[in-house]
Amino acid sequence: MNGLPLLTVLTLVPLLGGLVVIGLGAEQKRLARWFSLGLSLGALALTLALWHQFNSISGELQFQERHPWIPTLGVEYRVGVDGLGLLMLLLSAVVVPMAMLASWRIEERVPLYFALVLFLEAGLFGTFTALNFFHWFIFWELSLIPAFFLIKLWGGPMATSAATQFFLYTMVGSVALLLAFLAIFLCTGKFDFTELADMGRNGTLTSALSDGLGWKQLNSRPLALIIFAGAFLGFAVKVPLIPFHTWLPPAYAEAPTGTTMLLTGAMSKMGMYGFLRVLWPIFPEEMHWILTPLLWLAVITIIFSASAAFAQRDLKRVLAYSSINHLGYCFLGILAIAKFTGLGAASATAKAAVLNGVFLQMFNHGLTAATLFWFVGMIERRSGGVRGLNDFGGLRRIMPVFCGLMGIALFSSLGLPGLNGFIGEFLIFKGAFALVTWATALSAIGLLLTAIFILTILERVFNGPLNATWTKMPDLTMRERVVVLPALALMFVLGVYPQFVLGVINSTVVQMVKERTF
Repeated sequence: MNGLPLLTVLTLVPLLGGLVVIGLGAEQKRLARWFSLGLSLGALALTLALWHQFNSISGELQFQERHPWIPTLGVEYRVGVDGLGLLMLLLSAVVVPMAMLASWRIEERVPLYFALVLFLEAGLFGTFTALNFFHWFIFWELSLIPAFFLIKLWGGPMATSAATQFFLYTMVGSVALLLAFLAIFLCTGKFDFTELADMGRNGTLTSALSDGLGWKQLNSRPLALIIFAGAFLGFAVKVPLIPFHTWLPPAYAEAPTGTTMLLTGAMSKMGMYGFLRVLWPIFPEEMHWILTPLLWLAVITIIFSASAAFAQRDLKRVLAYSSINHLGYCFLGILAIAKFTGLGAASATAKAAVLNGVFLQMFNHGLTAATLFWFVGMIERRSGGVRGLNDFGGLRRIMPVFCGLMGIALFSSLGLPGLNGFIGEFLIFKGAFALVTWATALSAIGLLLTAIFILTILERVFNGPLNATWTKMPDLTMRERVVVLPALALMFVLGVYPQFVLGVINSTVVQMVKERTF
């Protein structure tokens, strides 16, 4: 098995499978569902095999494949993963079958729907494994197209508007990102992420940009910041950070449940992955130059999104803003480790704690947020499309199993000790307080606001007087309980034994902290 190009096979499984599914007749709904689910479970099994074979002692890239593609343009097919890439592969492989199960009752254009989900999965796998910008950007954009059609064709009444807004925002970000890297290529002749990271670390990238572009009216620092801004915009829109977030609430609210799970569970992590794999390694000086404005952006993202979530009355929109809030902590953590250039023992320990927390938070948020949207989809289906915060009340009396299981996911999002949501946030705040005290202290307000709006959901949806309209609303079926339990079990496992992930990623964290110290 070691001789197989495992990462290429992993990407091709959903890509080729999607081509098969899209060719099925419209009447072959059952075959399309089961075949697609089987492919996604096969991809999960292959990802677990990678996880098992991964050398957790080494912080280097593993399972690498490297082949010339367009040598004259510096383009090659190069893939590989470290602990970060492997963790994102596992998250994607877990969320996709969850999204398929949540979409099981879709009846319109079933083969097309599941084929688009498989294409989206291929885009995710390609993004998290590619190490050459040209190859990476293809998969970055490949994920955008199926997401657009999944929202537009199977979404709610305002789906067309939401899909268009999603497409325009992310396309603008992608264009800015592409222009930034074309400028870098013109100056360096390189598309390889690791080679560009070496140039960013030793300071030669900034001078190369100044010499290569020849903008005599600008010195090297403003020019480098302009290129940095283009790359930053591409990732900031994808996360999204505020104020680049306005596409997200309508897209999450209008998309079908399974698509929303994919958007929040996996696609939002592409932006954070870009910050960690591309922006921070290649532009360490530029991040350091404007660190204070970026820290304010992180604080605003955390506090504003939590406040906005508290103000919403649509459960999907509440969770949408909650998603921005939780990823804001990841952005804060990335900025915290970018602040100091020294590698004293205390600084290195704090940075390692923060980066471990960021990795965990990305995975845990993807799992928990996808599960929460799944539960909201179950309410929505039972109520005929109703999902208002104040439309229910007292559901605990008639749906005790549903309320109990969704309550676990809500407390995970809250960061309750013993569940997966706690350890990531704890590590981020533990390390960030020592590195960027003022920004971390202000960001802690977001934790309080998060507790308020999550407890509000518990109070208004599960408790209080029961709305007479829903007295006959059925509890979860046995099938629904069975399919949702693995996600909840994983929340407990990671909450009690985070070493399952930390043991694999820590060597990568240590390596990244050492390499990014300049």
